[in-house]
Parts: sequence; structure tokens; C-alpha cells
Amino acid sequence: MIEARAVAIYGVGLIGGSVALALRAAGYRGEIIGYGRREEELRRAVERGVIHRYALDAESVAAQAQLHVVCVPVLAMGAVFDALARVVGPDAVMTDVGSTKQSVIAAARQAFGHLPAGFVPAHPIAGTERTGVAAAFSTLYQDRLAILTPTAASADAAIIEVEQLWQACGARTIRMDASHHDDVLAATSHLPHMLAFALVDLLATRPDHDEIFMYAAGGFRDFTRIASSSPVMWRDIALANREAVTANLDALIGRLQALREAIDQQDAEQIETGFRRAKQARDAYLSLTDQTPTP
Repeated sequence: MIEARAVAIYGVGLIGGSVALALRAAGYRGEIIGYGRREEELRRAVERGVIHRYALDAESVAAQAQLHVVCVPVLAMGAVFDALARVVGPDAVMTDVGSTKQSVIAAARQAFGHLPAGFVPAHPIAGTERTGVAAAFSTLYQDRLAILTPTAASADAAIIEVEQLWQACGARTIRMDASHHDDVLAATSHLPHMLAFALVDLLATRPDHDEIFMYAAGGFRDFTRIASSSPVMWRDIALANREAVTANLDALIGRLQALREAIDQQDAEQIETGFRRAKQARDAYLSLTDQTPTP
């Protein structure tokens, strides 16, 4: 179990709040201190029993904890790392939850002037389309994957402590190279979110959008659920993982163009072959795992 006397959560929303709740449910007896920019949200986190107390000053929080979990949007992590660099000692263990890893590592290097031995980047593959601490729940990470992307400077003891953190939250941990992580997640997570946002935005601009949304069936609701996710968080992810995201968008645009041409040319065989191949791939995926979180 985690030995730190206090854990600092920077960004107490769905992700950070769920980390805190999972730790408390697992029996962590230390103090959980929250940091954020919205005092109303932090006060709500205390009232709901998510954290013990909070501060609006990241340095104040950093000075009081031994284990630090950065849960703000990826392009905001640099400011938190700046605060940590001014306060924490060499024994501090730091991790994050960012959906991009190379950008987070670069932000940490810039803030500290080097990569600290206690810094172990991570990414729990979990979430819902809801936001804010009111959406947090203790089982968000249960039986989900938490990917660790240690740097060459990450100390073994720090890696073990971060693994224990995520295992205490109920997750299964694996290790991966940061660049490989960004490439894989661009295809499996970032691209679907870009598609959902783009589709809903497209339909919302139609003059008959009210009728379209009124009569949309379950398939539309399922496909576009993630378009209700945080626009700020996904804006940051798109920019932070720009190269991999645009490469996957280009590949998809090519596939959509091929499908359009097949439909235009009434090439039934090509259309069905593509659809059948996709169905077989998704059915095979579903037989391997079901990672749908239940609040």
C-alpha cells in the first residue's frame, strides 16, 4: 500500500476525484490534499468526502505531500510542474494522468531543467463523458489499464510506488514507451473523439438540426456520447499529440473518400467487404475485453 503520509491531487475533477475516492476506498489512511483554480469545485470535493482539504496555491499543496498526482489538462501541466519544481525535494514521487505522454515529459523537463528520478508519467485508460468532481466515483479504474511510461531517469522505487498507486485504485498496470503510447492512443482514443466532436458539430450547423437530433436513434447516441467530454481537455490532447492525431485523421479521410467513391459507383461488393471486415474486427475486439466503467 502507499506509504506517503499525504497525496496531492492537482485537478480534482472526474479523473483526480476518482483517484482520491479509489484510494480512500482501498483503505489509504493518509491525507489527500486537492489543488484547483475553482474554489467552489474544491469545496464540493471536501463536502463529498473526496479530499480532506484544499488550497488554491499549487506550491502550498506541493509542500505538504510526498506523492503528487497531476490531473489537469495536458497543456496546463507545465504550470503545475513549475510549482512542483520550486518546492518538492529529491524524494518526491510525481505522476500524471495525461492522455499524451511525450508532451508531458517535455513539460516536466522544461520545468525542472532535467527529468527527476521521482517522475513517472502514467495514463489510466478510463473515463466517462461527464466532468467535474460530482462525476467522480471510486470504481472508475477497477480492472482498467494504467499505462506507465517511465523515463530513463525514473528511479525503480518511484516506478514501484506509482504502480502501487494505480493498483490500489483497482487498475492493471503495464509499461510502455512514451512515443509508442502516443501513437497507439492517437488511433484508439484521440481519433474517435475527434470524429464524435466533428460529426455533432457538422449536424448542429444544419438548419434542421433540431429535427435531426430529435429523431436520432440509439446508434447516434452511442457513437456521439464522447462528444459530451470536456472540450478543453480534448483541445489540449489534439494539440499536444498533433503529429499522431493528424496522421490518423489523414488515414481516415482517405478511407472515407474510398467509401464515398464506392457508394457513388454503386460498388456493392467493395462496400460490403469493408463493412464485413470492420464487423469482424470489432466482434473480435469485444470478445477480448469489455472496459466500460460503471458509476
